[in-house]
Amino acid sequence: MPYVPHTEKDIREMLRAIGAKSVEDLFRVVPEELRLKRPLVLPAGLSEQELVAEMKKLSATNATVDDHISFIGAGAYNHYIPSVVNHILLRSEFYTSYTPYQPEISQGTLQAVFEYQTLICQLTGMDVANASMYEGASATAEAILMARRINNRKKVVVSSALHPEYRDVVKTYLKAQPVVIEEIMHCNETGKTLPDAVERHIDEETSCLVVQQPNFFGCLEDLKSLGELARKNGAIFIVVIAEPLSLGLLKSPGEFGADIVVGEGQSLGNSLSFGGPYLGFFATREKYLRQMPGRLVGETTDKDGNRGFILTLSTREQHIRREKATSNICTNEGLCALAATVYLCALGKNGLMKLARLNLSKCEYLKKALQGIKGVKLAFNAPTFNEFVIELDREPEELLKILSGKGMWGGLPLKRFYPYLDRHILLCVTEMNTKAETDVLIDGLRGAL
Repeated sequence: MPYVPHTEKDIREMLRAIGAKSVEDLFRVVPEELRLKRPLVLPAGLSEQELVAEMKKLSATNATVDDHISFIGAGAYNHYIPSVVNHILLRSEFYTSYTPYQPEISQGTLQAVFEYQTLICQLTGMDVANASMYEGASATAEAILMARRINNRKKVVVSSALHPEYRDVVKTYLKAQPVVIEEIMHCNETGKTLPDAVERHIDEETSCLVVQQPNFFGCLEDLKSLGELARKNGAIFIVVIAEPLSLGLLKSPGEFGADIVVGEGQSLGNSLSFGGPYLGFFATREKYLRQMPGRLVGETTDKDGNRGFILTLSTREQHIRREKATSNICTNEGLCALAATVYLCALGKNGLMKLARLNLSKCEYLKKALQGIKGVKLAFNAPTFNEFVIELDREPEELLKILSGKGMWGGLPLKRFYPYLDRHILLCVTEMNTKAETDVLIDGLRGAL
């Protein structure tokens, strides 16, 4: 927004309009003993020109994927964004809209959200999708709360191969709930969630089973067996997808009997943006529609029979009734959802499949090349998509520092999330990594080890 501060005249007019004599009058309700008696320790104000120069100086200190060759994924993926995405996204009619409470003047926004919901249903194999959530982690937590509303059970079984930060958010959401969370350890050989381990934990008191596909290590889970175990015990089967590009190649979770599918839509036309804003998608079976959180756009006809769109089945008032509400999230990531819609429409079905194959082949190239380097081995043997884990013969911090000096982020060390994986690195390859860049990583690892 323009840098236009209030003038003294502006302030006097605003005070006159509200019947106050001074700015100080606005704070008389604050007890005297709580007021600060000295000015804030702040630098002197800057002109617009000086402020812009200072902000540019600060932003220049940021390291981005444009400055480094990046092989980090773990839920935030560097994909190419076609120019058509921003061309549509930054049009004023979308860029300035807040929320479509008045459908008669919000048909464009409502239709865009409706198309987004349709695309998410097609990707996930679900019957209905909402207008989006904050991001993948909160969508996962909301899915678990939804499962509890459906069956009123108190045990939640979660795979430890679910993104560690998603699991942290889940624990925070459920802290005030009478819930027992049981984590199923993945197998050190396959990197997958073992059905046998799930079977030992899941029972008739289990509200839901939560797994990620592909999981945090990039490994493909056995959704067929896991889904059967959930249904056998009457539990809701929740599948989390942090990299939806994988759905260009993999069967949808709906085909494996998932009841709720949630995830992160950042890689669908949204930039990394230093961690946000991102896009949480949420889809479910039609029979659970009434328990779905967030808002929903529906298609209808007006009195003259013309096609139209409205918010349906829930109102904002529903979301402020606290314990009676399906969720306290009463908005959606409209711009991010629009970016995903434009991105998916621009690629189309065939384009998404080709891009997914390209990502897979680039990842397999790196995986195969690293197996020939002494001191490096694949940590897990399950098939992977986009990313995989390697184990080194020593701790990786020094090695990653060397690679960083060469202008490269050489993956994510896993010790922070899994202390027992103290020599392991999660590597990710997307279409943005050229063969030449990948070879630089291979040569860097070979030289450092």
